[in-house]
Amino acid sequence: MPELVEVEYYRRLAEKAALGREIAAVAAPDLWYLKGGLAPPDLDVLIGCPLVAARRRGKLLLLDTGGGPVLGLRFGMSGSLEVDGAAGVDGLLYTTDRRLPGYCRFALAFADGGHLAVRDPRRLGGVELDPDADRLGPDALTAGPAAVAAALAGSRAPLKARLMDQARLAGVGNLIADEVLWRAGLDPRRPAGGLSPAETRRLARHLGGVLQDLLARGGSHAGDVLAERRPGGSCPRDGTPLQRGVVGGRTTWWCPRHQV
Repeated sequence: MPELVEVEYYRRLAEKAALGREIAAVAAPDLWYLKGGLAPPDLDVLIGCPLVAARRRGKLLLLDTGGGPVLGLRFGMSGSLEVDGAAGVDGLLYTTDRRLPGYCRFALAFADGGHLAVRDPRRLGGVELDPDADRLGPDALTAGPAAVAAALAGSRAPLKARLMDQARLAGVGNLIADEVLWRAGLDPRRPAGGLSPAETRRLARHLGGVLQDLLARGGSHAGDVLAERRPGGSCPRDGTPLQRGVVGGRTTWWCPRHQV
C-alpha cells in the first residue's frame, strides 16, 4: 500500500521524467476518481500547461503547472504512478499486479507523445485541482521532536491512531506506524498524550530513522518487523510471540515484552 515512502518515490519519478513537459490532453475515465466537485471538462484548464515542479506532503503528491492549477494526486491503498510506462515502485502489497485497462483512473498525455498515468485497482485514490494541503499536518519525513510532541499533545486516542491521523502528522500509514512503534519500544494502545518527554523524543527519533531506512530499502514494506506480522510471528528483537489486535481501526502487531 502506498504510504509516505511510496509517494516520495512517485514524486521523484515525476521530478525526473515529467517536468518541463506540456500537457496535451487529460483522460479521466472514472468520474468517481474526481474529487472536490470536479468534472472532466474542468480538467481542460491543464491543457497547454507544462509541469514545473513535483512536491509532496504526506501521502499527497502535488504537481505544479506553469500558468495553471496545482494537480493533486492521492493514491489510496493501491494507487501507483507511471510516467511513459515506467512505474514509481516495483510493486505494492495488498493489491494486484495485473495491468487491466480499467485500472487506469487518470492520465495526462504530453505534447511530446509520452504520458503520466495513475493506476489504482482498488479505486481508493483521487484527483483534485488546487487541493488544500494545509488540511494536513506537518510532513512526517521532516517533522522534528516539537512537531511530534504537538501532534500527540493532550490526546487520549491510542498512540498508533494519533500517528496515523493525517491532520496531525502527514504520511504515516499502517506499516510505517507498526515499524516505528516496534523500534521505539512503545505500545500502540497507549494514550498518545501520556508519553513522557523522553518517550516523545525517542518516538520522533525513530520516526525519522525508519522513514530514511525505508526510503533506502525500497518501500514501506521493508521494515524489520514486517515479515513477522503474521500468526505465529515473533519479535525480531527478543523472540517474544507478537500480539495482534485492532488499533485505530487497523490491524496492528506489537511485541508485548519490549513495547510498553
